This record gives sequence, structure tokens and C-alpha cells, in this order.
Amino acid sequence: MTASVFREARPLCAARRLSGRVAHVVLGGAAGLVWLVLPVMTINSGTAVALPETRPVTAIAAQRHDETSPGYLALPLVAVGTAGVLAGYAYVRRTRRARTRTTPGGGHAPPSAPWRSPPASDELDRLSTELITQADDWVRTSREELGFAEARFGAAAVEPFARAVREADAELAAACRMRERYDHGVPEDAAARMQALAGVVGRCEEAGRLLDAEAASFDELRGLERGSREALEVAEARFRELAGRTGAAASTVAGLRERYGPAAVASVTGHVELAKDRLLLATSRLNRAHQSADAGDAAAAARHLRVAEGAVAQIGVFVHGVERLAEELSTAGRLVPAALSGAEADVEAIRRAAESATAQLTAGSPGTPGPAGAGAAAPAPVPGASSAAVPVDVAAGELRARVTHADLELAHVRVRAQPAAGPYDPLDALRRIVRATAPVGTRRSGVLSAAEELVARSALAAADDFAGTHRGVVGATVRIRLAEARRLLPTDPQTADALARQARELAEQDVRLHGNPSAAGDPSAGATAAVLGGILLGEDPDGGPPACYGGPGTRARRRPKPA
Repeated sequence: MTASVFREARPLCAARRLSGRVAHVVLGGAAGLVWLVLPVMTINSGTAVALPETRPVTAIAAQRHDETSPGYLALPLVAVGTAGVLAGYAYVRRTRRARTRTTPGGGHAPPSAPWRSPPASDELDRLSTELITQADDWVRTSREELGFAEARFGAAAVEPFARAVREADAELAAACRMRERYDHGVPEDAAARMQALAGVVGRCEEAGRLLDAEAASFDELRGLERGSREALEVAEARFRELAGRTGAAASTVAGLRERYGPAAVASVTGHVELAKDRLLLATSRLNRAHQSADAGDAAAAARHLRVAEGAVAQIGVFVHGVERLAEELSTAGRLVPAALSGAEADVEAIRRAAESATAQLTAGSPGTPGPAGAGAAAPAPVPGASSAAVPVDVAAGELRARVTHADLELAHVRVRAQPAAGPYDPLDALRRIVRATAPVGTRRSGVLSAAEELVARSALAAADDFAGTHRGVVGATVRIRLAEARRLLPTDPQTADALARQARELAEQDVRLHGNPSAAGDPSAGATAAVLGGILLGEDPDGGPPACYGGPGTRARRRPKPA
């Protein structure tokens, strides 16, 4: 894929234009030379020109024919000089323009492409991060609106538009992967790094193009501008359901905090308050949509409905986040005892295998004092350690230190998991078990594998919820980390967990640095939350248009008409 920032001028066309100018100069010079030589060829000729007898030559005519006038020579010389001056001026002007212009066809191009000049790496770096942020917003908004269309028309009717969202999401994931590698220094060559950034830009632009291409057909399916009564009914039904679940979510958070402690519910702290804020926004916009529909203003009704749908979608994210965490904590609580027992058995098996192999190594070396030192290689596993694997590239002393550390961590988790110890976070307990046993080489099978995946999925879901509901201010790095965590989740859950937690921390920093956004002049309740959540595109004094299904060319199509 070739990015738009690297569209190249064709050198063949430039060569043809230059050849045309040279041909014009040569042709003009030849014409002038013929004009100059022609009178000389007929002057002082010894051969008389025979004229018809019907036209006798007079003395005056013969005298004019024999004399050479200076005018015959001056005019051709002027023509040749003028052609030369024009050709020189055109050449100088073209050269000066090529040296000074900044478009991709300008001068100072690399030797491999002398007809263009690539954009500066800093500019391309900035553009790639901006487009990743925007493309993530396009995909998230399109997926949200797609849910309301599917609720009304069914999955089969919206499949072409769902496919466009999936393809755009795949392009975005590829762009994030390229950017992640770029941030880690891959590739190293300067030209290849420029091409990598261009690839990121191109992928994001393709994601936007896929969504823009389906926006008109999607609007035709929804028919909001023809009448939004049925769409309003779908949104209101979803609104009423979530309003009831929001009250239940508040009770759920309070119960989780009492049972597992405040740290266990940190990822959903504030979810209920944010859900209530979006409920206020949805209520206001649904009422305004009804008023606009009653007044016959279908465009305004569609605009207010889209804001309400965006708010309702985010209420669902907040409420579902609380319900999901309750289920995850319950599952983790049941899993901790089994994971703890399995981890302790694995660590003990590795310890016995290491001690046995070290004893054999010492016995086989008569001159070697005592146990193997830190420089001795780690032993291979022995029978009976089927659920553990001794790291063969770790020195024996280092392995013993790791086993000791794992013992301490597991002992701490076991103490905290006792009922008499009070509330504790079972997800954090599983995370500590997984991290403690990873350095000693325990195999990720059975209960430990399930624990590792549960912890990673929980962290990724919480970070993704936060980024999606604050996407108006969250930057590209958060989205890149989340994309990489999603990619690694099936194969490397522990790294995915770490990336997701980093993404959540960075997202919270972005929100704190941005402060409270405002939509000056927008009288609707919850406008600040709408801008923060990317529901309203904060471009206009009244808060901007609602974000809609589509890419860069169509997502703001329901812009309010100027007063």
C-alpha cells in the first residue's frame, strides 16, 4: 500500500516536458536560420530569373531584386534571439521553482528518487500517531452505532457494515503493530523507518476509507432523516433497561468493596457516577429528539438521537464493567486455592530436581567442593517433576534464589487468602502467583494457565473500557498498547496483562492532564461528559456534531446547521 504522503510525480512526464521545450527552441532556431540564408541564396546569382513575357521586368524592379536590404537580415536575427531568450528564461524559472518548492515533487530528493522529496520524519511521526488515535475513534463509534442498527434490523441486514468495521479494525491493528515495532527501534535503517511510518499512515487511511465507503448505505438502512420514531423506540428501550441496571450496579460495587476490599474494585471506581452522568445526557437528548421529530425537523431529531445513542452505549460499558468484575472476582476467588496448591507443587518439584541434579554433579566431580556454585549450570528435570521445567540457561545459584523468592510470594498469598485475614483481592492474588512462578520455569498448564488468562483478560477489558469511554482525550500510546495486548493475549497472557495495565495508567494520565473538557454554549446536560467520551466532536461552539458511523469524511456529517 502506498501512503498519500508518498505520492510521486512521474519522472517520465517531466522528461517529456523538457524534451518538448528543447524541440521548440531547435525548431525556432532552424526556422530563423532558413529565413536568414534564403535571401543570400538568391542574391548575386549569375543566373537570371526568367519571367513570363506577359510581365516585363522594369528597371526599378530589377534594381530592388539585385540590392540586398538590411531588413531581410535583421528580422531573422531578431526571431532567433527572441527564441533563445524565451528558452533561457523558461529554463531558469523552472530550475528556481524546482529548488524552492516543498511539495513531494520538489528538489533535494534522495538519489533513489530525484523527482520527489519525502516529508520530514518528525511530521510523519506526528501524523502517524494522530491517525492511530482517529482511526481507533472511527472504529469504536462505528461499532457502537452498528449495535443499534442490528437491534432494529437484525444481524443479516447489517452484515456488510459489520464487515467493513471488522476490516477497518484489522487495518488499525496492523498499523498499531507497525507503530509498536517502530517505537522499539524496528526497523533500524532510516529509510526503512520512514517507510514504516508511511505504512502506519496508509493503514489508518485505508481503515477510514472502508468506513466512509459504507456510510451512505448505512444511513439509507437506518433512515433517520426520513423519520426516527422506530430508532427512538429502540434507543429508549435500551435506555430503560440500563437505567434499572445502573441502580443494581451501585449495590454491586458496594458489596464487592465490602467483601474484597477497595483495591479489588479500583478498576470500576466511579463507573456508577459516570453512568448516571450519561443517563442525564441521554434523557436530555431523547427528549430533544422527540421535540424535533414533532416539529418536523428530521435532521435535528437524527442529530439528537445519535448523541443519545452514544450516551446509552457508554452507560452499557460502565454497567457491564461492574457486572463483569463481580463475575471475575468470584471466579478468581474459587481459583486461588487450586492455583496456589499447583504453584507450590511445581516449585517444590523444581527444588527437588535441582537439588538432586546438583548432588549428582557434585558426586561425579571428586575434586569439586560442596554443592555447585553460582557458576554451575542448572540441572535438567528429573522424573516426578512432570508439571515443572527447570530452566536450563539459569545458573544453579540463580535458580535457588528464584525458588526462594517464589516460596516467599506463595506463602504471602496463602496467608492473605485465609478467611481470618480479612478481605483480599483474588485477581491480584492470582497475578502474584503467576508472576512468582514464571521465573522458576513452571509450565503454564491446567490451573495456572487458566489463572494467567483470567488475570490478563480482566486487565485488558478494564483498560479498554476506560479508553473507550474517555476517547475524546486519550492518546495514541494507550491505543497502541491495547492493540498489542489484544494481539498477545492468546500466546503470552502475562505480557498482555502488563501492557493492559500500562495502557490504563497512561489513559488515566491523559485524562488528568487534559482536565475537564467543556462544550461552551451547549445547553444540554452532560455535554462535558459527551466531549470527554467522544460522543460529541468538540469542534463547534455548541459542542460539535455527534460522532457517527464512518471514517474521516463522514463521521461528522450530522453537523448542526449554522444559526
